[in-house]
Amino acid sequence: MIFRTIGVIGGGTMGQGIAEMLAARGLDVIIAEKSTEKLDRAIELITVSLDKQIERWALTGAEKKSILSKIKGANSIQDMASCELVIETISEDLNAKKHVFFQLNQICSPHIILATNTSTLSVTEIAAITTHPERVIGMHFLHPVAKVNLVEIVRAMKTSDETYDRTRQFVDDILTKKSIKVNESPGYITTRLICTLINEALHTLSEGVASAEDIDQAMRIGYEFKHGPLEMCDRFGLDAVLAALEGMFREYGDIKYRPSYLLKQMVRAGHLGAKTGEGFFRYDKDGDRL
Repeated sequence: MIFRTIGVIGGGTMGQGIAEMLAARGLDVIIAEKSTEKLDRAIELITVSLDKQIERWALTGAEKKSILSKIKGANSIQDMASCELVIETISEDLNAKKHVFFQLNQICSPHIILATNTSTLSVTEIAAITTHPERVIGMHFLHPVAKVNLVEIVRAMKTSDETYDRTRQFVDDILTKKSIKVNESPGYITTRLICTLINEALHTLSEGVASAEDIDQAMRIGYEFKHGPLEMCDRFGLDAVLAALEGMFREYGDIKYRPSYLLKQMVRAGHLGAKTGEGFFRYDKDGDRL
C-alpha cells in the first residue's frame, strides 16, 4: 500500500510534532482534536514552530507554506476514513484511548493501520476494543519528533506480520527514521530508562544533594546530554512523567518506578514544565528556557 494521507488524533505537543514531521516529508495530514479551539491552537503552535526554524535559517518561507498546506484540520473523526494510517497521540489515559480506537474501528476499513503513540499503556488492551486487533500497533515517537530519528515499533499480542512490516517500511523508508522492534512491555525501552533516570534525579534534588541546575549540568557536561534529566522532565511535561512512572510502578511493582513525592507535589501545584511556563526551570510562551 502507498501511504499518502495520515491521520493524527490529538493536537498536543506530540501530535503537533508528528503532524509537522509528516507534512515535511510530503505527506498529507489530517489532524483531529476534541474542539475547534484546541485544533486551531495546535495549528497555531505548528506555525510558531516553523517560524522559529525560519529564524534559525533552517527553513525557508516557501517550505513553511508547503508544510502548512499539507496539514488540514478534521471536521470530525469521520475524516479518518480517508487515511491509510491513523496515529493516536492523546494523553496517557487508557479509557480515553480505548474510546478513540472504538470509534476508529467503526470508521476505518480493515486495511487501515491504527497506531497508538502510547509510551506505557498496553497496546494489546487497546487493540482488544477493536474487531481487527491484527491491524493495531504501537508507534512510539520521541520528543522533539523532527529531531529524534528513532521510532519504537511495538507489537501487540495480535499484531499481524503484515501490519508490522508495513509500519516498519513506513518508518524506515518514508519517514527515514530508525525503527526499533519492541515486544510489548510497560515503558518499552526509552520511557523505561529515561523515566528511571529522571526519578532518581528528583530524589537527588529532594534530598538536597545538589541544586536542579547543578544536577543537570553534571549530566550535560559529564555525559554530554543535550538536556539534563530535570529539564527533560520539564520538556516532557511533569504530568506525563508522573503518569508514565505510575503506570510502570503499577505494572512491574518495583519500587524503583515509584514516583518521587516532589514530582507529585509539582504536578499538584500545576507546575508542569515548559507547557505551563514553570517546572524545575522557567520558560517563555514559546517553550524556550529563560
